[in-house]
Amino acid sequence: MNIAVLVKLVPDLVEELNIDPSGAALDMSWLRLIINEFDDHASEEAILLKERGGGQVTVVAPEYEGVDDVLFTAAARGADRLIKITGDFVAANNHALARASAAVIEELQPDLVLTGVQANNDLDGPVGPALAECLGMPYVGYVSGVTASDGKATARKEYPGGLIAEMEVTLPAVLGIQAAEQPPRYVAVSKVRMVMKTAVIEEKTADALDPSGGPAVGRMYQPEAAAHAEMITGSPDEVADKLVSIFKEAGVL
Repeated sequence: MNIAVLVKLVPDLVEELNIDPSGAALDMSWLRLIINEFDDHASEEAILLKERGGGQVTVVAPEYEGVDDVLFTAAARGADRLIKITGDFVAANNHALARASAAVIEELQPDLVLTGVQANNDLDGPVGPALAECLGMPYVGYVSGVTASDGKATARKEYPGGLIAEMEVTLPAVLGIQAAEQPPRYVAVSKVRMVMKTAVIEEKTADALDPSGGPAVGRMYQPEAAAHAEMITGSPDEVADKLVSIFKEAGVL
């Protein structure tokens, strides 16, 4: 099976986030980027599928600072082919990313495409559905397990209350991975360094990025501190009377 995995880097939320002078974007000058957590799970799920049934795993990533380390780590885990899409993706929205990635992934003629189900910087929706639209493939999201055979894939989805559903989709298809069947495996830095000596990162140049369809950010700002909470004290009856009074003033009673 030919499996392609699209991963991207996102801001590390442990770091302090600052707004750039335009007031409509994050200051990326010193911002640390890490692999999107759900994309990491997508990469792990692809490698698990390869280990169970054979095939090839290609990891595709847009160019960001630090992306080479992410790709070499994927190779150390078991990925067979690494592709970096070169271009200015720093301010690119997911519409532009999906279009640029689709052109590269289509050349691979994959049987299955995996992406993370979402990311912390998805202002215009996750990449997966947009990528599926560009590729003309069906999409299933929030997947926590995959099996594939005879030109079809069975995607397992988990719902609240312990409910589990299985959906069958005809390949080729795009799946949005919420969680791999096991946590992404740890790879020692020494192993990654060894892989760097032999693995090759192919570079594909993206066409002019098309951001159409994405939102226009008018303003971005840190949460503003304000006193909006009122603490109600007294006996249970007094608190209840006060609540009823507040609800009546709000017009909900």
